[in-house]
Amino acid sequence: MTRLPLQAVLFDMDGTLVDTERLWWEAVEEVAGRTLTEADRPEVLGRAVEHTARWLAATTGRPAAGLAEALHREFADRVRAGTVPRPGALALLAALAAEGVPTALVTASPRAVTGLVLDALDALGASRFAVVVTADDTEHTKPAPDPYLAACRALGVDPAACVAVEDTETGVASAEAAGCAVLAVPSLAPIASAPGRTVVTALAGVTPARLRALTPHRLRVMTWNLWYGGTKVHDHRAKQLKILAEADVDVVGLQETCGTAAGELAEALGWHHHRAGENLGIISRHPITAALGDPDVGFYGAGGVRIDACGTDVDIWTAHLDCAPYGPYESAFDGLAADVLVAHEEGRLARLRDALHRIGQDTDVPVVLVGDFNCPSHLDRPEVAWPVTRAAERAGFADSYREAHPDPVRDPGHTWSPVHTEHEDGGGRPEPQDRIDFVLHRGLRVLDSRTLVCGDPRPWPDVADNDWPSDHAAVITTFAVTAGHRETTGRRGVGWLRSVS
Repeated sequence: MTRLPLQAVLFDMDGTLVDTERLWWEAVEEVAGRTLTEADRPEVLGRAVEHTARWLAATTGRPAAGLAEALHREFADRVRAGTVPRPGALALLAALAAEGVPTALVTASPRAVTGLVLDALDALGASRFAVVVTADDTEHTKPAPDPYLAACRALGVDPAACVAVEDTETGVASAEAAGCAVLAVPSLAPIASAPGRTVVTALAGVTPARLRALTPHRLRVMTWNLWYGGTKVHDHRAKQLKILAEADVDVVGLQETCGTAAGELAEALGWHHHRAGENLGIISRHPITAALGDPDVGFYGAGGVRIDACGTDVDIWTAHLDCAPYGPYESAFDGLAADVLVAHEEGRLARLRDALHRIGQDTDVPVVLVGDFNCPSHLDRPEVAWPVTRAAERAGFADSYREAHPDPVRDPGHTWSPVHTEHEDGGGRPEPQDRIDFVLHRGLRVLDSRTLVCGDPRPWPDVADNDWPSDHAAVITTFAVTAGHRETTGRRGVGWLRSVS
């Protein structure tokens, strides 16, 4: 599993790049007319001027507007008197500039004060930031994620591929809410370590390489119905292996394996695998540490594994739900009403509920549920309350493709069928095209999702020489995974456990 490339580094200003948290603390003490205590820290450190002014107004009875003006004046006077860079800050900025890594300044200070600090840094030889976001630039400032999200939008980067450098819990909360990895350099108050967060005592010695090592890992998960193992197409196994190698996936949930496909593909790739019954399998480049669910599941059903993705536990489940009755046919060909279509989903719904029961409600370990559900999504065809995908949603699972592509008209994402343009009964009726293969998840962050069909498949029945050896499109979703999370309770969810190859 590879790390996401570092796209940008986002710096807080006060207390992180320059030693102004002390100046701010002194300015608040001056305006408050008393010595601040530990209890005052949450209302002072990392906070916008307006927030601290409102807090002082509530405790002193003085007008907030006048207090904000006084805070601005006292702090600006101290900044003009002497801005001191934090140890290692200028060296890190220079190193990032030399390596062409974009940087942004993301501060809860107003634009007027930020300008004073930037002028001081410029005089010290610090490189200018590509983007500057101040308290004046977003409706909500820290600890809301808005400032960091605004900086990422301006830079054209993904927050998950950025590292934010912060010195307060307020700033850390803002950056993490935006989805950034965090390097915390506490100034006046301690900050605890956490997944996705690294705490250091100073910026001295921090290098671009060190920051690159903080971005999350990438986990690319694919669902693929192999279509009778691929046997409808000549040289299907070699074609499957070529597709998997070029897709650069990490884990694949398989359906219609004909029993042996998972093992044969995994052996050829040098991967790990798990077989569930005659039809389901999972192959993974990461070690499989447990098997989940029923190993003797029938043709339809679900099976799962737990993988060790570079120190992070992730559960992967693959499902195949019954193919009949098929709602799109009943809708397009038979004209059945919405309530009847919903009623006819009971068989698939029962099988999915069984899978969701086996998966359980453990929220400590991220879960990915993939498969051929043989039914449309309520997110795509809202005129029918398709109950299967709604049940998955109620169980906490998000549809990764629709997260990445919210508009079903612009991005239909059809997976059925790249080889069936007309109904196979020979009557010439157009085959309903639908999205019936899904990569659902609980507890991960989606970076990208797409469908995959290679080549230009000829339609059924002239498919033997197709480069794409399936009658479904595959779906591939790329997730960001924070390394280091490992369940230690021994809980493995509801299901059966055995050693796997």
